[in-house]
Amino acid sequence: MSGRTVITGIGVVAPNGIGADAFWKATQSGTAVLGRITREGCEHLPLRVAGEVRGFDAASMVEERFLVQTDRYTHHALAAADLALEDARLGRADYEDDPFSIGVVTAAGSGGGEFGQRELQHLWEQGPRYVGPYQSIAWFYAASTGQISIRRGLKGPCGVVAADEAGGLDAFAHATRAIRQGSRAMLVGATEAPLAPYSIVCQLGYEALSTHEDPERAYRPFTDKACGYVPAEGGAMFLVEDERSALRRGASVRAVLAGHAATFTSPHHPETAGESGEGLARAITGALRDAGCAPEEVDVVFADALGTPEADRAEAAAILSALGGHGRTVPVTAPKTGTGRAYCAAPALDTAAAVLALEHGVVPPTPNVFDVCHDLDVVTGSARPAELRTALVLSRGLMGSNAALVIRNPS
Repeated sequence: MSGRTVITGIGVVAPNGIGADAFWKATQSGTAVLGRITREGCEHLPLRVAGEVRGFDAASMVEERFLVQTDRYTHHALAAADLALEDARLGRADYEDDPFSIGVVTAAGSGGGEFGQRELQHLWEQGPRYVGPYQSIAWFYAASTGQISIRRGLKGPCGVVAADEAGGLDAFAHATRAIRQGSRAMLVGATEAPLAPYSIVCQLGYEALSTHEDPERAYRPFTDKACGYVPAEGGAMFLVEDERSALRRGASVRAVLAGHAATFTSPHHPETAGESGEGLARAITGALRDAGCAPEEVDVVFADALGTPEADRAEAAAILSALGGHGRTVPVTAPKTGTGRAYCAAPALDTAAAVLALEHGVVPPTPNVFDVCHDLDVVTGSARPAELRTALVLSRGLMGSNAALVIRNPS
C-alpha cells in the first residue's frame, strides 16, 4: 500500500477525562487537574504532585481474567484501545476474515511497576510460593501490546517501542511502516502508570522532576518559575489505517499522519541542553521533509515542555532554528501542564489533542503558565480560535531521544 496513513479512531484515558470528548472538553477549556498524590504508600515520598486518572473503573471496561494478569498501565491501554476501535467503528466482524491484517504497536517507559512491587512484597514477606505466575509478564514493556492483540484477536505485526518518552511518537512511524508494507490497520499508542511507590522512587533520580508542593506552581515550563515537570498516568490509543481501506469500509478520516523523524543526543542535563536542542531541531526538519511540508505551513506546535530553564531554552531554540522566522509567530501550546507529563504517553495525549485541535479549529491553552520568558507565542489563559491544517507534535526523552510528528487535516 502506498496511499496515505490516516487516524480513524481515538481512545483516551487521561487525568482530565476518559474518552476523547471528555478529554477535549477539559483540554480546550484549560482545566488543570494536577493534585496531591493519593496512592497508598506515597505519603512520605518527596514527590507530592502528579496527574492521577481519577474515576477510572477498570472492572467496568476490561474482563476480570485480563485484569488479574496485568498492571494498571495495561488496564489503561486495554480501555483506550476499546475506545479507539469504537470511535473508528471497527468491530471484530470487520476483520475476522483476515486477523493477520491488523496489528498493534505501543510504547512504554515505566512498565508495570505497581504490579511488580506488589509481587516483590509477597516474595519478601511470604516467600516465593506467594508470587503469582503473571509477575513474569505483567511488569514487561510489551505487556500492553501482547494483551491487546490477544484480547482483540489481532494477529498482524505487533511490537513495542522502547525509545524513552519520544517512543510515543516513534510508535506512529512503526505503525505507518507496517501499513505501507501491507497491513490494513494498526492499533498504536502509549499508556503509563508511574505513580506506585516503587515507580516514584525510581523517578526521584531524574534531575528534571519537580517536587514543588503547590499543584498550580509545580509545572510551569517556558517561564522564569520553571522548576521541572510533574509526572502523570494514563495515555491514548489510536486506530491508524490505510486511507483507501478506511474509505472502502465507510470510516471517517480524522487526520493524516504526514511525517515523522527522530534523533538521539546526550541525556537531559543542564550542560548538554544545547546538544538536545540541536537534536530536536534536526527531528523537526526531518519530519517536515518527510511530510513535504514547508516550515511556514505549520499552524500549531505542541511542545514537549520539559519544564527546566535549560530544557525550555533548548526547545525554544530548536523551534526557532527549524521554523525560522515563523517560529516566533506560530502558536505553541503545552496542554500537559494541566495534566502532567506522562512519559511515553505524553506525546500520545498531545497527538490526540492535536487531532482534535485540527478538527475544531482551536489551539488549547497551556494551564498554569503565565509571563512566558522565551521568544515563542505560547498560548496561555484561554483557547485561541485559528485556522488549522497542520500540527507539529514534539517529544524529548530524559535519556536523549527526540522525535517530531507532523499531522495534517485530511481535506
